[in-house]
Amino acid sequence: MAEDNDGIESSKKNVKPSGYEEALDALSSLITKRSRADKSNKGDRFDLLFDYVKILDLDDSISQMKVIHVAGTKGKGSTCTFTESILRNCGFHTGLFTSPHLIDIRERFRLDGVEISEDKFLGYFWWCFDRLKEKSSEDVPMPTYFRFLALLAFKIFAAEQVDVAILEVGLGGKFDATNLVQAPIACGISSLGYDHMEILGYTLGAIAGEKAGIFKHRVPAFTVPQPEEAMGVLEKRASELDVPLQVVHPLDSSLLNDLQLGLHGEHQFLNAGLAVALCRTWLQKTGHLETYLDQSTSLPEQFVKGLATASLQGRAQIVADPFVNVEGPGDLVFYLDGAHSPESMEICGKWFSLAIEENIQQCDSLKKQPCESSNIALKGPNEFPRIDSTQILLFNCMSVRDPQLLLPRLIRACANHGVYFKKALFVPNQSVYNKVGSHALPSSDQQIDLSWQLALQRVWENLLRGEKDSALEESKEDSEHKYRNSETSSVFPSLPLAIKWLRDSVQQNRSVRFQVLVTGSLHLVGDVLRIVKSDELNFNEHR
Repeated sequence: MAEDNDGIESSKKNVKPSGYEEALDALSSLITKRSRADKSNKGDRFDLLFDYVKILDLDDSISQMKVIHVAGTKGKGSTCTFTESILRNCGFHTGLFTSPHLIDIRERFRLDGVEISEDKFLGYFWWCFDRLKEKSSEDVPMPTYFRFLALLAFKIFAAEQVDVAILEVGLGGKFDATNLVQAPIACGISSLGYDHMEILGYTLGAIAGEKAGIFKHRVPAFTVPQPEEAMGVLEKRASELDVPLQVVHPLDSSLLNDLQLGLHGEHQFLNAGLAVALCRTWLQKTGHLETYLDQSTSLPEQFVKGLATASLQGRAQIVADPFVNVEGPGDLVFYLDGAHSPESMEICGKWFSLAIEENIQQCDSLKKQPCESSNIALKGPNEFPRIDSTQILLFNCMSVRDPQLLLPRLIRACANHGVYFKKALFVPNQSVYNKVGSHALPSSDQQIDLSWQLALQRVWENLLRGEKDSALEESKEDSEHKYRNSETSSVFPSLPLAIKWLRDSVQQNRSVRFQVLVTGSLHLVGDVLRIVKSDELNFNEHR
């Protein structure tokens, strides 16, 4: 370990002139334009990962690491977050690797619940990057972007000597870079559904087969109730590997001692139940369970605290816009959720509807007291709560997804709770996909192709009119002429312009609270958070 630390220290010295952005430029060079499903991309060959591990001298470290490994279509990030928070509150030194990041790449690597410091990140980054670059060849090329990040996570957790490493699968499971781990302590499969089908398969059975690729011989595994087709595949794979597979059910809210889960939404009780099962097994297998109560009808206080204090950006997150300079800040409120599958869209719509209903009820009951909603403190102690509110949708999704499957589920879920969007705004993501970092933004004079956003708008308008056929087939010229800016929807060439429109609308309608649901893409959610947080810093500096 001393040798490793010496290497890190010398790397830090080498880093000095380059800075953080240069490291991110080097990382950006690993992003390939090829599809993740393209087998001709040698950097994506799974067997190469073991060559990389040898180059980085991580064989022994990974084999000794006490890992909890989680795959799934939706809920895997939340499950990992709950799991980390529980074990950290039990007093263990935790490492958490998740994806994607929303604002800063360092969010993916958390030590004891906090993203890795810039100084440590740079040291470990160049230690790995330089070694791999030196040893790379035609047969063993540099690893691609995500696989490098996974290798970096293993290096960080090994050098930092974490007690437990919680790893969220990036994509699928069987050939995911995190599946380097051959002997995890426990595995979890969160809710399965249709996503990344062009890579994982077009049936639930095929998708479940890829996720079950993280199962290891006789290693305990847990899952939540799944569709029959998916469960059958999980059970078959578990049987082949002699894996004790258990199905866990949603956590009983009465076990929380009148506290709330740190992650909002009814679906989180399912993820919390899975996390509790994973933590109990990890404690048992590592010889720590006797320290805690082992009763199915109660939870140790450390578990309760971990569940109540868990936090994850971009999932059911509520943020008041700090820039709106009118009486009673909070007139523009962003409801952020990175849902991007049909099932998660439905969950997102339900969460949004219940969240704004809760906000209205709180405002009504507080009368002349300040109005608050979960995760928000709205200023202005003497103001009357606003009576009127209007709901706006801010949306984008990747072109590999089908908006005709996503948007109807969202509309129906909201309508079931009496919530209807006054207007939908469609924007391109602010981030670009071939760069990482704060400078990874398109130049202001860059021509933005809005054909996909215009197609999304057509789907929206057709849904409002009750039409479904050929929504994506209309010509670009027709759509620009017919829509782009209508009473019920608009397409903006950039996210900042859309946010400016929202802020201007608030200034012109001071008696209305604008409640904006941002969804369809975690990249979009991250872009909104980046803008709002940057504006908040600027706003506070000039107050």
